[in-house]
Amino acid sequence: MAKVERSLIDPIGEVNFHSSKMDLSNNVKKLRLKIENFLIRKGYLLLLVGFLLGRALILSKLTPFSLPFFAVVYFVKKDWAPMALVGLVAGAVTVSYANAASTFAISFLFLFIYRLSKRWLENEAKALPVYVSSILAAGKLAESFITTGQLSIYDAMMTGVQAGLAFILTLIFLQSIPLLTWSKRRQPLKTEEIVCVIIMLASIMTGTIGWVVYSLSIEHIMSRYLVLVFAYVAGATVGSTVGVVTGLIFSLANVSSFYHMSLLAFSGVLGGLLKEGKKLGVAVGLLIATLLIGMYGEGGGSLVLDVLESVAAIALFLLTPKALTARLAKYIPGTPEHLAEQQKYMRKMRDVTAQRVSQFSNVFHALSKSFSQSNEQQFDEDGDRELDYFLSNVTEKTCQTCFKKEHCWTRNFNTTYEYMEDIIHEMDLNDGVVSGKLSREWDKHCTRSKKVIEVIQQELTFFQANQKLKKQVKESRRLVADQLQGVSEVMENFAKEIQRERENHHKQEEQIMEALQDFGIQIEQVEIYSLEKGNVDIDIVLPFGNDHGECEKLIAPLLTDILGESIIVSTEDSSSYPQGFCQATFRSSKAFVVETGVAHAAKDGGLVSGDSYSMIEIGCGKYAIAISDGMGNGERAHYESQETLQLLQKFLQSGIEEKVAIKSVNSVLSLRTTDEIFSTLDLAMIDLQNASTKFLKIGSTPSFIKRGNKIIKIESSNLPMGILQEFEVDVVSQQLKAGDLLIMMSDGVFEGPKHVENYDAWMKRKIQELETNDPQEVADLIMEEVIRSRSGLIEDDMTVTVAQIKHNTPKWASIPVEKFKKRA
Repeated sequence: MAKVERSLIDPIGEVNFHSSKMDLSNNVKKLRLKIENFLIRKGYLLLLVGFLLGRALILSKLTPFSLPFFAVVYFVKKDWAPMALVGLVAGAVTVSYANAASTFAISFLFLFIYRLSKRWLENEAKALPVYVSSILAAGKLAESFITTGQLSIYDAMMTGVQAGLAFILTLIFLQSIPLLTWSKRRQPLKTEEIVCVIIMLASIMTGTIGWVVYSLSIEHIMSRYLVLVFAYVAGATVGSTVGVVTGLIFSLANVSSFYHMSLLAFSGVLGGLLKEGKKLGVAVGLLIATLLIGMYGEGGGSLVLDVLESVAAIALFLLTPKALTARLAKYIPGTPEHLAEQQKYMRKMRDVTAQRVSQFSNVFHALSKSFSQSNEQQFDEDGDRELDYFLSNVTEKTCQTCFKKEHCWTRNFNTTYEYMEDIIHEMDLNDGVVSGKLSREWDKHCTRSKKVIEVIQQELTFFQANQKLKKQVKESRRLVADQLQGVSEVMENFAKEIQRERENHHKQEEQIMEALQDFGIQIEQVEIYSLEKGNVDIDIVLPFGNDHGECEKLIAPLLTDILGESIIVSTEDSSSYPQGFCQATFRSSKAFVVETGVAHAAKDGGLVSGDSYSMIEIGCGKYAIAISDGMGNGERAHYESQETLQLLQKFLQSGIEEKVAIKSVNSVLSLRTTDEIFSTLDLAMIDLQNASTKFLKIGSTPSFIKRGNKIIKIESSNLPMGILQEFEVDVVSQQLKAGDLLIMMSDGVFEGPKHVENYDAWMKRKIQELETNDPQEVADLIMEEVIRSRSGLIEDDMTVTVAQIKHNTPKWASIPVEKFKKRA
């Protein structure tokens, strides 16, 4: 019973727990925003920083921080300059009243001179460090002369050192102050910006020199805390850099603190190396460094104090909110948070691009839908309406002045209308001739029968022209709709391709590199873009040697065993790597390959043939074989057929579906010229994954498939391209098998044999008699047989292409790699 009651109560308690947790998180967030608003947006952080920098000293005497800080704040955010000056003067008062007066006087002198000469400055940012160093030098020299009544070489040297430090600090503050105050930083920090921030933070902390709480030095605690934070966020490299820079700044401020630089640098390295252990690991690194430096550095006298200071720094570090360290990590290159932020930004840009492409796809789809909305019913209604208009024109010229008008159109409307409709139909079918039977019946019905027939003949010519024009417009709209739909599909696929993220394959990349190097192959870099089955895509950068085929003979077989599928070398490129390296791309091999052969001859043995052919792999695992026969012979026919194939190739490579591509090519050919120049097209699209093939024949001769002793004929009936603006493309599908021979030919070959009544039977017999399966030999033998039948004469352009489908057998056997199993 207790269990039942508990199961009923727990969900409520869980809801209350999550609710209180969310309330606490919201309260913390509100508090953080209030603190940020008070310190950053209202500028009180500059008051605190100015106070610390106002009392910061170098070599226990020099104060180079005040004027650079005030000058940069005035340059970047003029409204907050008074608050920064108040903080500087307040901090200087804690050192001495003379120092406070000097700080105020030099700041006022800078403000007066800078505002007076500002109008003549072209680049204020470049001039600002010069102004600061010059005015600080002049002010310090004047101060020395007023206090001592003379100027010594020592005073001049110290003033020069101070002016030089002020020049450098101005450049540093120009980089770092905006980063820590009001600037909404979006880009990652550069290396020099990180160093500038560290120097500025260390300079600020020098203002705590001399502050002691229970014998614990605040400067030591804060410096170690700073090293802990950066080592935890960015690792050993940045952690050691922070330690060295901070220790150097403290050693300049107080020579007795010089040994702390080694402690801070060592703790930064150890903490960064142990950052995998989270905050506790970094804290352990600081404790180890403190013990080692304390025991072997200055002796064990102050070891307990050093450990207590480190423990205090660790306590502050453990109390630091995770949101603060995560926020800082986003701006430091190389951190996981920065990489995640970059990936988030790239993902956003990718999604925006994909969304824009998808929007364009929707636009094209909407346009396609708009063009295809004229359906057959609307077309039929328009046709009936136009027939009524046609009859109205006829009756206006004949029946309006007839005395029997009332008899024909009022009492016998249906009969008269049907007679006229039959007359129009027969004239349309019989080139303006009306049958005798209908003519006699019409004579009995109408007193002006001959006049009516003559007018119908006259009006019918215009009616037919109008109907033909409207049909062409309708067909053109349908073609445009198909083309727009094809473009829409291509863009939609492109949008989906954009949204495919490159997966992280760091583990697999390391394994492949290690396996290849263990085998004795030197590899510079491995990048895996896809490990999808059948779509592997890997780039490998390796030294460019003597080109003995290492990629094909060694690397591809090794990858074949590691990945568990046949891998081939897709491309090798050494042009992009001039320093002795080349990049090889390895991809999945296809299930089938196509070996081709071609034989062609021009009419009468000429050099230019009206036939053109193309055999290319168009991507997406498809192989295209095409033959185009231009009308006639010679250069013009060659140009037409070549242009047909080039247009088709561009359409297919863009990803547009085959039928739409052919219709688009036909539209271009039929609209670009009024000459009676046409071309045929014979296209076979072979899918290399399963050997399924689509045949699209436009005015072309049959193709043949030789499968052992069986001959399969592939044919279709379509007019040549360019004759009609719109036609239906018949697609014939056929499943090919390994070992099949696909034979395609132009009409010069198919209809070439002399004294042959049945070209199909003759060609099938010749193909069946072939004793070879080599594609080139088959093409040559067919061409030779046709020419022999013509007694050696070539009376038309002749082209024959032969393709053999084969299983893709790797050239080199896979090399077993025992250490790494498939797709680890």
